[in-house]
Amino acid sequence: MPDARHRRIAADLYRRIAAGEWTPGQALPSRRRMAVEYGEHEQTMRLAYRLLRTAGILYGEPRKAVYVAHPPAMRTLTDADADWPYSTETTDTRPRPATEEVAARLGVRLGVMLRHETVECLDPGGRSAMLVTSWWRGQRRPHASYTAEVGCVSLTDEQAHGLGLLMDALAFRVIRTRFDHDGLPLETADLILPMDRWLIRLAPKQT
Repeated sequence: MPDARHRRIAADLYRRIAAGEWTPGQALPSRRRMAVEYGEHEQTMRLAYRLLRTAGILYGEPRKAVYVAHPPAMRTLTDADADWPYSTETTDTRPRPATEEVAARLGVRLGVMLRHETVECLDPGGRSAMLVTSWWRGQRRPHASYTAEVGCVSLTDEQAHGLGLLMDALAFRVIRTRFDHDGLPLETADLILPMDRWLIRLAPKQT
């Protein structure tokens, strides 16, 4: 399928860039030349280049030279409960049935309908820096404490599109669960942070 081909080529170009074949600020060969190298139609290369521009790996105008982009600024997460200091966009608020994992986090029955939202957190330049997907039951209430677990996940197609990255790219997943004064869970969330844009630093809680 053409779609699969241009995605595979984009992934291979990204691998070659990461290996240092082309460095930040350096122009890539023309789409026509790369089409010959990969044995593909020039339109397939055009789609691969466009995908890499969307992901922020390349920059340049369509039908002109494209260059390797400089890496995005790294940010440090020390408090998974802190408010995002820049602009945000809420992209989905449809209620969702509790999956087995989310039901266990919130102590509810599997399949019960939960309130839900996905928020895209933007950096000062307007680029997506983090996706926060939250689930809760009833009305949102103030919380007294929270826990956070850090792991790694491969991005889904939806998450990759929201973050402007290639599907299956690795990201940090911070599972944040908020509790009331009695220690009962009020809300849980997945914070998805691209690995090329974030450093996780655990800081001791101030007393």
